[in-house]
Amino acid sequence: MRQPQPRASWGAADQGTEDRRIVETEHNSPVTLRTLAERLGLSVSTVSRVLHAKPDEQLRAASEATVARIRTLADELGYRPNPHATSLRTRRSNLVGVLVPRLSDIVLATIYEGIEEAASEHGLSTFVTNTRDIPAVQRARTEMVLARRVDGMIFGDAYVDGRFLDEVAARGVPFVLVSRRAGNHVSATCDDYRGGQLAAEHLLEYGHRDVAVIAGEPYASTGIDRTAGFVDTFLQAGLEIPAERIRHSRFDARGGREAAEALLGANRPPSAIFAVNDFAAIGALGAARDRGLQVPGELALIGYNDTPLAGELPIALTTIRSPMHQMGRRGLALLIQLIRGEEATTERLPPELIVRASTAPLTIAAGQQP
Repeated sequence: MRQPQPRASWGAADQGTEDRRIVETEHNSPVTLRTLAERLGLSVSTVSRVLHAKPDEQLRAASEATVARIRTLADELGYRPNPHATSLRTRRSNLVGVLVPRLSDIVLATIYEGIEEAASEHGLSTFVTNTRDIPAVQRARTEMVLARRVDGMIFGDAYVDGRFLDEVAARGVPFVLVSRRAGNHVSATCDDYRGGQLAAEHLLEYGHRDVAVIAGEPYASTGIDRTAGFVDTFLQAGLEIPAERIRHSRFDARGGREAAEALLGANRPPSAIFAVNDFAAIGALGAARDRGLQVPGELALIGYNDTPLAGELPIALTTIRSPMHQMGRRGLALLIQLIRGEEATTERLPPELIVRASTAPLTIAAGQQP
């Protein structure tokens, strides 16, 4: 009977295998991209691009020193690439999966049109699935998309904390964000902070000092950044917006109506409301109408995105135009760079103030302080 070989006679390859087993035992799990990133103080996406790039493309993913650090630690810890991620790189499907909260939202539909248009120009096909902004559904839909062996993914439903996306990045899947930002992940969005500033500057110019905000969902960077830009601009003008004047709501007309009803029902209602999307602003218009308030005479109202409906309302809506279609195109362009193993940089596209009938200079009543 053949006797087992003693360890002293094992070759270098066998010793390396044993070392990797020891490392995995010490960690109680295989070494992942996140393990390497945390050890090196780098982002998961940077480590992924280096380790998944072809040898002649590594220096396009990071500096020579960074590439050397990543490779050295990966060898020391015995990093093994995710088999699914490897199959994505070696068996191209020319397919891109897109996740959005709901495609019935005109903003998201317009962004998706931009994605699809740009993908077609590069010989790629796309498909979209709705997550309803529910984390469990987002996770399930992500697994469904990956099961179709996509070359990459675009997320339009990111939560600002980015924890779930960190998990996706650790699997080596190329992806970008559109509409919303999260963590350090590559994204193509409107410069929403600047958009909030534009809304505030407009109302300040018109004499409004007693204002309120319909701030959207608290987990979405869109509402967070737009509100921050607005509030900070008023603070820089020496005017602090009280916390009770900032109401979170769903990104729809019903949510905007409910938030506006609460704001307008206060002992001293605001002279102007900034809603962080047009549909919430439309809901606020309904609340003002039901209270018999004249817009803009008794209440100025400004929205965000400049959806096609905004300019066609009986009282045309002043709004901040975001480059929705271009956002989708740029998101797809960034994803292609990542799929190729190239560096990609987050982009913030400029917003634009569109002044219409729903805002007007504030008329100061006798004895009222601005």
